[in-house]
Formats: sequence, C-alpha cells, structure tokens
Amino acid sequence: MKNEMMRKLGLALLIGMLGVGLVACEDEGPAEEAGENIDESMEDTGEEMDEMGEEMEEAAED
Repeated sequence: MKNEMMRKLGLALLIGMLGVGLVACEDEGPAEEAGENIDESMEDTGEEMDEMGEEMEEAAED
C-alpha cells in the first residue's frame, strides 16, 4: 500500500515538473531569437551556394 502511494506521488511530481518545464520554454528569449536568425542565415547561404554551383555547372557545360 505504501509503495503504491509513493509511486503515485512520484508520478504526480514527474508530471508536475514536466508541465513546469513546458511552461518555462514557452517564451522566446533573445538567445533563441538569435539562434533562429543564425539558422535562417545559414539556410539562405546554403541555398545561394547551391545556386552558384548550378550556375558554374551550366557555365562549364557551355
């Protein structure tokens, strides 16, 4: 009986901690915004590099 109560209490605490963690991560901070900007810049750079590579291949074929 005591083990069952401890198990339920532990499960309730775990669920509570996960809930608090999700709420805390909801707001976007400046570091997260900066990271997203960096990710976007890297994607744009990668796309530009792909386009340049395709243009170079076309130029080499001519």
